[in-house]
Amino acid sequence: MNPRTTTNPTAPADPEAADASDAEETVTEKATAEDTSYDLTKGTGDAVAEAEAEAEDEDGAEDEDLDLDGLDDDSAKEPSGLGAAAAAVVAAGLGVVALTGSWTGKVAAERETLIGQIKTSGGGTAAQQISEIYGDAWHSTALVNGLFALLALLVGIFALVRPAFGVPSAQPQPGWVRAVATAGIALGVLGLLVSVGMYFDLIVALPTATAAQ
Repeated sequence: MNPRTTTNPTAPADPEAADASDAEETVTEKATAEDTSYDLTKGTGDAVAEAEAEAEDEDGAEDEDLDLDGLDDDSAKEPSGLGAAAAAVVAAGLGVVALTGSWTGKVAAERETLIGQIKTSGGGTAAQQISEIYGDAWHSTALVNGLFALLALLVGIFALVRPAFGVPSAQPQPGWVRAVATAGIALGVLGLLVSVGMYFDLIVALPTATAAQ
């Protein structure tokens, strides 16, 4: 009678095969753990990189805002150019008035005429009447026109050289502003010369009374 061999149904038939299977499972578990840790590390690195990128974007936006604020401040400090343009137009207008005459000059001339008539009403020579009634009025008109010409000259020079007294980084005046300012200066100089000639009777002399025959 052969003895019965008691076998463990759960035990593997081949011990070496069982060891190999255990070794493969261990290697698989290690590889899975390494992959998981790599994925976790990779995910953490991506999150950190994204956070740093967002922080850099925010810093760049703040720097741009600061730069824009600085530009706004600089532009507020720089002259706008409207003053120089207005001065150039005013200079040209004053130059025209100096050459053509003004209401102020007319009133001054009429006043001097009236004063001359009052002075010579009691009698006087023809030369006195010419000097008091016409000469003084003529000279008053020349004086008023000369003042307008001088103002045109000064305002035109101011409009032309105004950037030199402003911010050093200010933009130069536009071409049309310089042209109008130059025209105002030219008209002012011409009006001043004419007024001086009129005041000193260099252009047209006063009439003289001939002696009675």
